[in-house]
Amino acid sequence: MKYQLINQRNEQNDLVTQLFINRGFEKEDIPHYLNTTDEDILDPDLLKNIEIGAKILLDHINLQKDLFIVPDVDADGFTSAAILMNYIYTINPEYAKNHISYCINEGKHHGIVLENIPDGVELVVYPDSASNDYEYHKILKDKGVQVLVLDHHEAPYESEDACVINNQLCDYPTKSLSGAGIVYKFCCKLDSILGVSYANQFLDLVALGLISDMVSLKDFETKHLVNLGLTNIRNPFFKQMKIKNSFQIGDTLTPFGIAFYITPYINATVRMGSKSEKQTLFESLLDFKAYQEIPSTKRGCKGQMETIVEQACRNCTNIKNRQTRARDASLERIEGLISQNNLLDNKILTILLSKDFGFENTLTGLIANQLMAKYQKPVLLLHERENTYEGSARGCNQSELDNFKGFITSTGLAEYGEGHAQAFGAGFLKSNIDEFIRVSNYQLKDFDFNPSYKVDFIFNGDDFNPTDILKLAELKPLYGQGFEEPYIVIENLTVSKENLTLMSKDKNPTLKIKLNNGCSLIRFKSSEEEYEKLYSDLGCVKINVVGRCERNIWNGMTTAQVIISDYEIIGNQSYYF
Repeated sequence: MKYQLINQRNEQNDLVTQLFINRGFEKEDIPHYLNTTDEDILDPDLLKNIEIGAKILLDHINLQKDLFIVPDVDADGFTSAAILMNYIYTINPEYAKNHISYCINEGKHHGIVLENIPDGVELVVYPDSASNDYEYHKILKDKGVQVLVLDHHEAPYESEDACVINNQLCDYPTKSLSGAGIVYKFCCKLDSILGVSYANQFLDLVALGLISDMVSLKDFETKHLVNLGLTNIRNPFFKQMKIKNSFQIGDTLTPFGIAFYITPYINATVRMGSKSEKQTLFESLLDFKAYQEIPSTKRGCKGQMETIVEQACRNCTNIKNRQTRARDASLERIEGLISQNNLLDNKILTILLSKDFGFENTLTGLIANQLMAKYQKPVLLLHERENTYEGSARGCNQSELDNFKGFITSTGLAEYGEGHAQAFGAGFLKSNIDEFIRVSNYQLKDFDFNPSYKVDFIFNGDDFNPTDILKLAELKPLYGQGFEEPYIVIENLTVSKENLTLMSKDKNPTLKIKLNNGCSLIRFKSSEEEYEKLYSDLGCVKINVVGRCERNIWNGMTTAQVIISDYEIIGNQSYYF
């Protein structure tokens, strides 16, 4: 087990200050970040083209012209489109009911699909996509159809044939706003033109979109929008899913809780749901539709009615379970390929799936993640096409190779690598794949992909203070993309039979080490074999532990808890007194 301090702790800094410095903050900015205000929400006019875009939309509404909206196929895309539709309904319900149509693209297709646009539409709006669909912008413009893009994705340049509002294509300071954030700014501009104040009604969806798109939460504006959104959950779907997953989420709604216990249900439905299931999910995000009654699809309830949001939340759970079963079945088959073909011999675990493999493409990223976590290697999971292999790539976040995408593109053998540094889509010509494997084996021959944890603090097992654990756990509402939850290390920890317990010895046993200072260390998904390694009848075992900090509340008592991510045995003692 390897670990390294991010920075040596300055003794003049308390734990919280040091953590912020480790995350790249200047000391003087910490109070501001902890206490953002409405003044951190920037003027929407800082976004190029926002006034032009707002007037285009309002002109169409005033003239009762038909409008077509395309929700992008992910959680940020759905929330972005829902914010816009909810806002339009708020300012003009009759227009929203009679003149707005929408279509969800099939599969994972982003942006403009010409054949989906209805005849007679004079304005199409793309929240969270279409900045670089230049050819389609021109085709639609030549047909007399205006295109309004409300996006945050990088693009080479601003289109001449569409009204593009994109924080990446202008000098807008907050680059971390996702599609939901850009649509919110657009609605704020509409507020200022109309002399109303409706945009803030949809801040919960703004927060859901921002968190789901894994944007950095280090910017003051993004942080404040998330704070505001999570303090007042009013959207029907968001509210219902919060209740449905309350046990996992806990009492306090955090970016971490949303990313793990709400967003995956949306993404599963968008990726694997039927057309009607996706539509039901999207309509459950619309205030004016979510509580409408439709025929129930619940088993044993034929002929009964239920609300759209009730059906959507149940669908999401069923589809997520279906996705998990399909993932596990495919994973088992792929692991057979890995074993049969000795693929672990390569530095990058490269799996080429033939056309007849019978694999659900929407599972590619999920399975690549699972393989990376299990084998602790960078993974390429690629599907055979006519002349290429294309699919998902996942790098090891704790490894020496901290930019897998950069490595792949640097070889000059990939057709593309698009996405984040450690999670992205990749494609190769068939004729280049063998050479890529050879080159990567050579260039990465000295790389160690076993986890090397970047830790914030190292404590000594004999004298650390549980209060420090609680201080770090109390910051959990802050943790998210760009402000990652800290790892800590406890060195030279003594484990004896008196403080070691294996609980719930079923499919998911939990290991517990209870220390004299009141702190407990918990290892989920443990085993009897692991328990036996740490058990000593007369003596003790010394270990180093890497973990994360939690508060455990039981019977009104709060105690410090460390969730063990990894550990190493560093010694044994025959007798322990």
